[in-house]
Amino acid sequence: MSDSPQTSPNQSAFSSDELHWASLSELCQPLRDGELSALSLTEHMLSRIERHNCDLHCYTQILSEQALARAEALDHARNNGQPCGLLHGIPIAVKDLLSTKGVVTASGTKVMADHIPDFDASVVTRLHEAGAIVLGKVQLTEGAYGAHHPELTAPINPWGKDLWSGVSSSGSGVSVASGLAFGALGSDTGGSIRFPSAANGLVGIKPTYGRVSRFGAFPLAESLDHIGPLARSVEDAALLLQAIAGHDPHDPNSLEIATPNFSAQLQAGLAGKRFGVDWKYVETGVAPEVVATIRDAVSVLRELGAEIVEVELPRDYTTLVRNWVVTCGVECALAHEGLYPQQRALYGPDLTSLIELGHKVGGLQYSGIERVREHFRRELDGLFASIDGFLCPAMPVSIPTVSGMEAALDDSEERAEFINFTAPFNYSGHPTISLPAGLDDQRRPTGFQIVGRWLDEASLVQAGWAYQRAIGLTARPSF
Repeated sequence: MSDSPQTSPNQSAFSSDELHWASLSELCQPLRDGELSALSLTEHMLSRIERHNCDLHCYTQILSEQALARAEALDHARNNGQPCGLLHGIPIAVKDLLSTKGVVTASGTKVMADHIPDFDASVVTRLHEAGAIVLGKVQLTEGAYGAHHPELTAPINPWGKDLWSGVSSSGSGVSVASGLAFGALGSDTGGSIRFPSAANGLVGIKPTYGRVSRFGAFPLAESLDHIGPLARSVEDAALLLQAIAGHDPHDPNSLEIATPNFSAQLQAGLAGKRFGVDWKYVETGVAPEVVATIRDAVSVLRELGAEIVEVELPRDYTTLVRNWVVTCGVECALAHEGLYPQQRALYGPDLTSLIELGHKVGGLQYSGIERVREHFRRELDGLFASIDGFLCPAMPVSIPTVSGMEAALDDSEERAEFINFTAPFNYSGHPTISLPAGLDDQRRPTGFQIVGRWLDEASLVQAGWAYQRAIGLTARPSF
């Protein structure tokens, strides 16, 4: 693997043949000014995808004709003085559980391999309205659960073919980390934006539940599902979130609240900000190198002017972690009603087990978990009355190997331990940001996450931007 220059998130260091490593945010102005055409940038990205996707397997569909036509139309509109959108000409990848009109949306399954929606998911519509170009659909685990369908090829982590690429937004993470997209949309039900972000050295944002519409996204578990961006810098992720956030009348859980200008608030600084750490939560059952990453992050944030305080996470989180598979199973069984068990032969073993579990869960058990969820959410809101963010790992270990993760997924206790730092905040709906923190001594990406108060993504991107600027951009894989 080769290192990139240690540049700030806003400093361009890329020649024309390295455009794929440029940040989304630094390309926006040249595209709006006409110094760079959307068509030439799209051609560059499609050429790169053609060279590398056969090895990385992140794209399940490459929409070359549509992307090139879209780029030409955007260039024509700009040349004729029409206003440019927030993401004018930026090539993006979309997770293949987000409906795309006239294009197969298979959700990582065989059972939906011929499913062609006649509408776009709301977030896809908003990408188009912002001027983005969808390069293609990227692969995910079957039904966005824990394992890829055994007949489909899982995306390969560009940091090492033996390393786990994360679930379920594996293709989203790999496409961005390998320079095959400038950003991607993923979904997160129990960690599925944060895991691939951590495994691929990226920034990932799981927004507040209801901040981003889920309309047109095939669900894993509707009360836990979140849609959000993965990108190589905090500024890029903030721009993507800006583009896709906002009330949507098609989504009954969409919040009727104005979307802040996240990018405008990035440089507000951390003076007066307070971040909490529960060291018992951070250290229990966690690899020493992961704990060290949190301690280093605490030091950086303190040097940047933030106050760090010790807090205690509401202990109901343990019940939620143990029972996440129950909630997920019930809601997944409902999502697949009409497909399962009628077409059971097309399902892989992992998703089959989840749906079968969901059919067996009683109403009292499900309702009991919901009562714990509400109590945890209220307690967590109380905690955030005194802090702006909560630091913790995204994963309890460094990036596992593919074989090691397969073994962990087969063990229900290990699986529960792995979502210890992610699932609680799917239940509560609080926003999180996953941040890369450099490379370990084996040259694997490291990272951590910050959890924020309800609807306060702004504080998360401020902290993330300041942190990323302080440590510099990390190395990139040699693709």
